[in-house]
Amino acid sequence: MKKIKITQVRSGIGHPKRQKRTLEALGFKRLNQTLEVEVTPQIEGMIRKVKHLIEIEEK
Repeated sequence: MKKIKITQVRSGIGHPKRQKRTLEALGFKRLNQTLEVEVTPQIEGMIRKVKHLIEIEEK
C-alpha cells in the first residue's frame, strides 16, 4: 500500500463537529502533529473533508 504523511496545520476550533471528529478519526491529537497513513478510499475521503486543516506530503 502507498503511504502519505499528513500534518495538522490548523486547529479544529470553530469548525463543525463533524470535521473535528474526522481529525480525531485520522489520529490527530494535537496541532503540528505528523502522521504516516496508508492510502485507502476511506482515508482519502476523510482527507478531502479536512484538506483545509492539514498538509499532505507524498512519500
